[in-house]
Amino acid sequence: MSATAHLPSAARAGPANAPAWLASLERDFPARDLTLGDGAAVRLRRCGPARAPTLVLLHGIGSGSASWLPCALELASDHHIIAWDAPGYGGSTPLPEAAPRAEAYAARLEDTLAALGVARCLLVGHSLGAIVAAAYARAHPARLAGLVLLCPAGGYGALGQEAERERVRHERLSTLEALGIAGLAATRGPKLLRPESSVEARAWAQWNMAQLHEPGYRQAVELLCGEALPRHAPAPVPTWVHVGAQDTVTPPAKVRTLAAAFGIAPDAVGEIADAGHLCAIEQPRPVAARLRAAAVAAGLDATAEGQR
Repeated sequence: MSATAHLPSAARAGPANAPAWLASLERDFPARDLTLGDGAAVRLRRCGPARAPTLVLLHGIGSGSASWLPCALELASDHHIIAWDAPGYGGSTPLPEAAPRAEAYAARLEDTLAALGVARCLLVGHSLGAIVAAAYARAHPARLAGLVLLCPAGGYGALGQEAERERVRHERLSTLEALGIAGLAATRGPKLLRPESSVEARAWAQWNMAQLHEPGYRQAVELLCGEALPRHAPAPVPTWVHVGAQDTVTPPAKVRTLAAAFGIAPDAVGEIADAGHLCAIEQPRPVAARLRAAAVAAGLDATAEGQR
């Protein structure tokens, strides 16, 4: 049984059934709001045993903490799962800068994990979240046992990418202005999956993108355009990279080149069959298996305590 099969049958019909989806989400992967010392709010979702190995999940530019639900359900029996809404997403306070760097997101994440008492974890970053995860690993390696980058975005901030950077910024922001969040979700959400993806996966991707807030999305566009993943290399902790075999947003060949530039050995890079860019939605069970394997290889075993 796939993890999406845990959702109510009404929820699988499409985004129009969001209320049924939310009921499942709040039951199995409930949200809570955390207020940090500086007054900033962070919305989190958690599940699994509190003393189990801790996995911290960072979503991509067109998603949110809820998007991890199918994968979290696969892991919750023996792992403590924490997924955040990045600054400006969900109920999380945006960063003060109009164009924040990855270090600003990493600092907010550090304040969050410190407030939660997370002593050691496996950090997982998907797409744009991979850049934040890499920046966090460089700044706070002592809190990490390992790092997993799923379908990592490379960013457009490197020298020589000026024309591409401006093209992407213009395309993203003009689409937002023309269509709004709902239109963005309807047109872009399905493109993040394989054409053969299931109805429930496509609906889940679209619903999650429809929850975006414009200020947070604009900041994330600036992060995507202003950052370059290799700037945060090499990772100071064991690192693994995985990509959907049919990902057209961050294609496998591009990800392998990016991983090499980040200093990742070829044998630490893998492809996930029958998956596009949103691999944790399309193939939650294989993705969960790879995260489990990374946690074990990083030294986070199922009997470990004191990780939060």
